[in-house]
Amino acid sequence: MEKIYILDTNVILHDPQAIFSFEDNQVIIPMVVIEEIDDQKKRQDSVGKNARVFSRYVDQLRQKGKLSEGVRLENDGLLKTDLNYEISSELPKALDPGKADNKIISTALNFKKKSDIPVILVSKDINMRIKVDAIGVKAEDYETDRVNIDELYSGVRSVKVAADKIDQFYRQDGLKPEKLNLDEELLSNEFVSLEDELGGSQSALARYDQKAGQLRSFIFNADDIWGIGPRNREQSCAFELLLNDEIKLVTLVGKAGTGKTLLALAAGLQKVVDDKSYKKLIVTRPIVPMGNDLGYLPGDKEEKLKPWMRPIYDNMEFLVGGGQDQEPINAVADLKAMNLIELEAITYIRGRSIPDQFIIVDEAQNLTPHELKTIITRVGENTKIVLTGDPYQIDHPYLDSNSNGLTYVVERMKDKGLVGHVTLSKGERSKLAELGAEVL
Repeated sequence: MEKIYILDTNVILHDPQAIFSFEDNQVIIPMVVIEEIDDQKKRQDSVGKNARVFSRYVDQLRQKGKLSEGVRLENDGLLKTDLNYEISSELPKALDPGKADNKIISTALNFKKKSDIPVILVSKDINMRIKVDAIGVKAEDYETDRVNIDELYSGVRSVKVAADKIDQFYRQDGLKPEKLNLDEELLSNEFVSLEDELGGSQSALARYDQKAGQLRSFIFNADDIWGIGPRNREQSCAFELLLNDEIKLVTLVGKAGTGKTLLALAAGLQKVVDDKSYKKLIVTRPIVPMGNDLGYLPGDKEEKLKPWMRPIYDNMEFLVGGGQDQEPINAVADLKAMNLIELEAITYIRGRSIPDQFIIVDEAQNLTPHELKTIITRVGENTKIVLTGDPYQIDHPYLDSNSNGLTYVVERMKDKGLVGHVTLSKGERSKLAELGAEVL
């Protein structure tokens, strides 16, 4: 059955391609939404970019016909702009008719009144959805890029087996998954912890090699990677992915203190400085403030970025250590002077083509699926990219644990041979940090 979808401004600023996501239904863009998008187009961040991209899409569609009458999309949907500023008589008096949100709500009420087709207002704003639902119009979140965080792929599973199967794994340096009687098929680069079904101490940790069709022993000895080694099972698995050049995309998800960023940086330094597998280590993170923004910062680009990149500097200084007569911060500066590492904001990554690099995107949960797609498609030949983040610590106003780019990439890419994922669950920063992550 055909439906009418009315889009809120935040949906378009979240995903400029949203107008193409509603199949063969009508998509209505109120004129007040066009005005709000026009107000955002000069911004130099992802919001401004999305506003400009959307405007280009609409301008291209405008050449196919009158937007006020409707333009047919490639998916057989119909895009229309609504020029009617008439405030619906059904708009509650408690809602200020001069506010942009309430004008959008009024548009939904007008369409509901004059049409027999179901009308749905789509918004990323939870309060907007509450208001719309309260006055009798169906409201939905924009969910084409959502995943269920409670069912997020972990990358590691435990399997109870007979002790002789573990012996066989060690003797043959491998094991066919058919011998494990698994409920679900293994995914490429998924890890399996083989445990004695009788409760014995014997165990084994393996990675599923999809090409060979069997579980393999770990390739890399990760006991000392730039002065650190794995402290738990998941960290061992993470290093196995990070040090494997055949795996081009690694996603590490975990709460604060599980070692995501530290492991990625240690592996990056190992591959760039010691192994020389890549020309440079690039570390980047989105510039999204927690709480009130500090506003403009003085200095050149390096000085402006330093407060945002301070967590990266802290981890780098911990790893490089510095020599007997050298401070850690100077050791980091030396690596930068040698052009071996580069700390950059996400804004400056977009648009580049990046070959022969080891890239770490920290705090990736603050990026939209569209932004992460843009970054991943920048990757050139012989480049490895690592995404780290905590889906439960999101500072972006229109993202949550189910709709952020990091969890989206994990679920969409989990069965690909070039990709590996591990969810880190055990905090290793300190007992207090782990307690705070669990309880607060």
